[in-house]
Amino acid sequence: MKTSTEKESLVQRDQKHLWHPLTQHKTAAAPLPIVKAKGALIWDENGKEYIDGIASWYTAMYGHGNEAIATKVHQQMLELDFVMFSGFTHQPAIELSEKLMTVLPNNQAKIFFNDNGSTAVEAAIKMALQYHHNKNDKRDTLIAFEEGFHGDTFGAMSASGLSSYNGPFEDFLLKVKRIPTPQKENLKEVMAQLRSVLKENSCAAFVFEPLIQGAAGMKFHEAEGLDALIALCKENGVLCIADEIMTGFGKTGKNFASENLENKPDIICLSKALTAGMFPMSITSCTQAIFDAFLSDEVAKGFFHAHTYSAHPLGCAAALAGLELLQSKEITERRSYIQNQHQRFVAQIKTHPKVKDARCLGVVLALDVDIKMERYGTLRDRLYLFFMEKGVNLRPLGNTIYTLPPYIITNDQLQKIYDVIIEALDNL
Repeated sequence: MKTSTEKESLVQRDQKHLWHPLTQHKTAAAPLPIVKAKGALIWDENGKEYIDGIASWYTAMYGHGNEAIATKVHQQMLELDFVMFSGFTHQPAIELSEKLMTVLPNNQAKIFFNDNGSTAVEAAIKMALQYHHNKNDKRDTLIAFEEGFHGDTFGAMSASGLSSYNGPFEDFLLKVKRIPTPQKENLKEVMAQLRSVLKENSCAAFVFEPLIQGAAGMKFHEAEGLDALIALCKENGVLCIADEIMTGFGKTGKNFASENLENKPDIICLSKALTAGMFPMSITSCTQAIFDAFLSDEVAKGFFHAHTYSAHPLGCAAALAGLELLQSKEITERRSYIQNQHQRFVAQIKTHPKVKDARCLGVVLALDVDIKMERYGTLRDRLYLFFMEKGVNLRPLGNTIYTLPPYIITNDQLQKIYDVIIEALDNL
């Protein structure tokens, strides 16, 4: 005989106690129960198959249930599952720091562990503020791009510029001055605006998403312009923080978007594909000069910031396995294939009468529909439901349709994403 719990559906059980992110529970549709994931596919409780066209928020880049990663995590679990990272260290963390230094921009020297993308940015902002404080040069202002997104904790949220996330908290945020992203046509004006900000404020750090603003709608900006902004900030002693949480680990064609820059960031934030979606973990890396500013006989000048699960051995094991895959011939070739296919699709779709703009960089493809839509409005929701009905998980950002597929996606699965996007545009 079944118990009452067994008689209830997963959705009914979910709605008893769970509070979902980015959800207005009074009006939102019930969540879809997912019971299985493998490769580029996920399955719901009824057995329907979906292509994960955004790699579950850009994390599972080597595919769900990747056996090479899962095996390494399992082996680590049996050897050393967890130990706190204050006063202790362990081989997975040491090895990961060594491996990261071979792929990160060459000015990076130290690794600080956190537990998600937002806290990676939070640590970076605190590092920057305390860096100046330790040098007896108190600075209280951050510089950030308009429409940037860096996370939901207070420092990260302060640097973000999306009112849909920040609205109720505006009066409590850190002091931030915002500038437009640099494009070929506006660089002179943006540089002038930055000079004015630097002159009129005591600026500690410039926080930016390099080359692509993800949550803003996969908006691109110029590497040359960003380089110029970073150079000006460095001239004024302002630390530069690259939020590579979305762009890192091969998504823009290079291992990190910052590799496209001549002027390297002082601090880099990493998460998402860092552990391939296998484990919640993030990293804030920095230069030796930043680390040295915290060395003192005064204990209080140390960086007194910690997370219980810092440098979790299982997360380190997943990250090490992911790095091995990232540098493999197979993944390198797949990234190149996806990039080439994206370029062909952009050339095809940009003339569609419903497309305002189409663009791609690395494995990131985005197009703006020539119809005004609210970020979480009914038309955007209709698009999302259409994609899901067709068996493709895509989550439009307002009027921006984008795909950022796993590197291991098959040729046919990638083509289906393109076909479904065209069908959606034709039906608008």
